[in-house]
Amino acid sequence: MMVIAIVGSYRKNGVTDRVVDEILSSAREQGAQTKKIFLIEKHIEFCKNCRSCTQLKDLKRGECVISDEMNCILDEIEQSDALVIASPVNFGTITAVMKKFYERLACYSWWPWGKRFPRKRDYIKNKRAVVVASSAAPGLFTRFFTKIVKQLKDIAKCLGAKKISSLIVGSSAVNPNQELKARTRKKACKSGRKLII
Repeated sequence: MMVIAIVGSYRKNGVTDRVVDEILSSAREQGAQTKKIFLIEKHIEFCKNCRSCTQLKDLKRGECVISDEMNCILDEIEQSDALVIASPVNFGTITAVMKKFYERLACYSWWPWGKRFPRKRDYIKNKRAVVVASSAAPGLFTRFFTKIVKQLKDIAKCLGAKKISSLIVGSSAVNPNQELKARTRKKACKSGRKLII
């Protein structure tokens, strides 16, 4: 079993990254293989909104005209069994690098010219996903007054996964090198196990 984490943080070894590491470590203890993709390290261009990738109906994924690393990333994700989708909260939303990745998922929609609305392409959604957000604001505020959980869940859905767990780490910027609380580690380990069961 392969678990892939998509990380939209700008900092390695920050709170978001360390929570993802705890989840992946727990998944490996259950026998899974894991991989972490740091979006900030990948060459991903902005979507041009040309809709070329949305024109042909009978595809699992439309073909993007942009030549960068996005297709390779999506190939890996499609071959995985479970996902972790993680982003810090920046100004009440996912980071810009995660948003850029999100916009490029238009290839999973069918929207030919002349149609008013896009439709999701029909393919089996058989993956599990854990979504992770960290925020300087308290966790309850983040959960109920931002859209980040919905955004991360939508990304998972586009990638053929159903959210089985969400982990929000609130008050994560009290100091520059904040340690993870034992409760957060415990939740992360539990989430990693749920991905495999």
